[in-house]
Amino acid sequence: MVDVSPKPETVREAVARAIVRMRPATLRAVQRGNAPKGDVLGVARTAGILAAKRTPELIPLCHPLRLTRVDVAFQASPRRGQIEIRARVSTVDKTGVEMEALTAAGVAALTIYDMVKGLEKGVSITNLQLLEKRGGKSGHWKR
Repeated sequence: MVDVSPKPETVREAVARAIVRMRPATLRAVQRGNAPKGDVLGVARTAGILAAKRTPELIPLCHPLRLTRVDVAFQASPRRGQIEIRARVSTVDKTGVEMEALTAAGVAALTIYDMVKGLEKGVSITNLQLLEKRGGKSGHWKR
């Protein structure tokens, strides 16, 4: 684990995304809230938030941080048959929240997959990536 004790606490934020692709009929079931396992996006939002909070338990050398904000949002594109997940995580701490944002987006995507696999086995998760980070010594970075 990297020693962050000499670093100052600063406001830090990261935004990550993941794309979940599925057939349009599967997406319609998600949007209508009538998937076999229930409210797919509500459960995926909660899963993403919980995952961000537990990132140090999942990623071995990740520092535990005092998260001040975790937001997981969804944008459906019916013609493309996809849902874009955006996770935004903030803290005031000594190290960044990139891993927490990526974990939130990834777990939200996996939750969507789990909740719709009864409707469609061919769902895919793509483009898990950091979109933006702010704060710390390296400042602002945007994809």
